[in-house]
Parts: sequence; C-alpha cells; structure tokens
Amino acid sequence: MKRRTSLLAFAALFAATALVAPGHAADKIRVAKAIDVLWVYTALDVGVEEGIFAKYGLDLDVSVMPGDAKLQQALIADSIDIGLAGGPSMALSVKGSPAMAVAQYAGPPRNFSVILVADSPIKTVADLKGKTLATATSGSLPEWLIKRVSIAEGWGPTGIKTTASGGFEASLAATLNHSIDGFMGATEAGLLLEEQKRGRILTGAEKYAPHFVSQVITTRQPYIKEHPELVDRFLKGMFASIAYVKANKEKSSAIAQRVLNQSPTVLSKVYDAEVGMLSDDGSFDPDGMNVLKDSFVDLGTLPERPSDKQLFTTQFLPVKP
Repeated sequence: MKRRTSLLAFAALFAATALVAPGHAADKIRVAKAIDVLWVYTALDVGVEEGIFAKYGLDLDVSVMPGDAKLQQALIADSIDIGLAGGPSMALSVKGSPAMAVAQYAGPPRNFSVILVADSPIKTVADLKGKTLATATSGSLPEWLIKRVSIAEGWGPTGIKTTASGGFEASLAATLNHSIDGFMGATEAGLLLEEQKRGRILTGAEKYAPHFVSQVITTRQPYIKEHPELVDRFLKGMFASIAYVKANKEKSSAIAQRVLNQSPTVLSKVYDAEVGMLSDDGSFDPDGMNVLKDSFVDLGTLPERPSDKQLFTTQFLPVKP
C-alpha cells in the first residue's frame, strides 16, 4: 500500500512539472509590445529575466513595434502571436480584424501625458485649442486621448489637431525642434525630459479618462482556437510577472532601468504612479469598457456601441497563476 501511494504521488508530481522539466523543450511564443517607452510593458521583461515564463514552459521571442497600428498589422500578418496593445485597438475586431483581446492589462491611463518642450508658450490645457500634438500612429491610444481632451474642453474631437509621427523618437524630435506643439506620450518620457530640463508635462491623461481600459493583451482568433493552452499559459506567466513586479519594486525597477534606459529617480516616480493601474487577473472593468465603447461612437470609429463579444473573450478569465 505504501509503495502504491508513493507511485501515485510521484505520478502526480511528474504530471504537474512535465511542462517545465529540464529535458522538455519550451514552447516558443512571439510577443510584441506596441511601443518601447512604457514602463507598464516592462513586466514582460521582468517575467522573462526572472524565469517566470519559463516556469510555464514558455520561451518568449519579444519584439517592439512603433505603435498600435504596426502591432495590429503584425498580428494580422501572423508575424507575432500575442501583443500588448492599447485598448482602443479593440475596435478593429468589429471591423473584420481577426484580432481579439483576451485580457485587460491596465486600467486608467496614468502612463500617458501631454508633453511639451521646456520653453513652450503653452501654459494651460486651454492653450491647446487649435494646436498640433503628435502620436506614434493613427488610431492609437494616444490619438484617442488627445481627442478625449479636446472633447472634454468643449472643442469637439478635432479641437486639437493630431499628426502621426511614426514613433516616439520622431514625436520627440519634432517637439524639441518646434515643428509641432507637443505630443501625447509616455509619462515616464515626460519625467525624464523634466529631469533633463528639456521638456515638461502639461497634464496627465488619467484626468480625462478616470475609468478606462488603457492596455490589453490581444491575439488572433484562429490562434485562440488552435492554441488555447499556450494562450492560457502565457496569461498565467504574464499576471504572475505583474504580481512579482508589485511585490518587488527594487528588483523590477532594476530591470526596467536597463530596458528603458531611464534614471533610477524617474523610474521610482513612475513605479509609484503607475503600478496601481496594472490588473491582477485580467478581468475587464465594466465601467472602463463603457467609456471605451462610448468613445468609439463619439469619435466616429464605429457607428454604434459594440457588444462585449465583439471586442474580447472571457475564455481565460480571471487569470489565476
């Protein structure tokens, strides 16, 4: 009886660790970030460096795109399997894209701000009327946020002009040489520019979207159908990584410093300001989704409010690492 019990216990242990056994080849997943300057995305890097994804039998091939639009193109073209993208990109699912959000990654956009050159004559949000702000790509979260500011100020969706620069570096360069008036960009970039005395933050975006689904994890519907176990394991690894970040500021900040090439002082401020926006289990916030759905209609992205099923799946939620 003791021998039989021992064999059963061994079998259970083997089954539980089979995916991550040393001799077992890890499954490769191609993952992309929509942009390379967001601190919230560094949880992915933390998970890779700390071996969290490896514990789920995954080997991630991580890349960075110059904005949401390029990420969606790569997803549709099957160049990547999973992406970390802005919430507004979910509208593409209604327009015929095979992309489908599988989890909410982050809530209110504490990580985006209107950033100006240090000597800009713009002093208040009211001064933005008729001005031009850049975004990385059209149809992106930053562009939506600019329109949100314009509507909130009573100027309609085009009261602040937008231009797609093609990427963060281009937006920054155009701002610094006064080709444009500023850009909607990563709060961490604004803090760094303030530290360097080259730029300043005019206002944070969270004020204009206190309830929101700012970041999502997305993939293709065929990929979900063909590889549900890989999606499930990736999500477990991702939210286990977020839990690690929340519990280990010093270690996760050291990794973020290398990834973002930011100063420890800036990253400490960013961590404190943004860590609370990261989701614990990927569940979609109903209030945030309502704001997002309304925005699709208000901005003319979609003719009517879409249903939840058109935008995301709850197949893997809540995620329990």
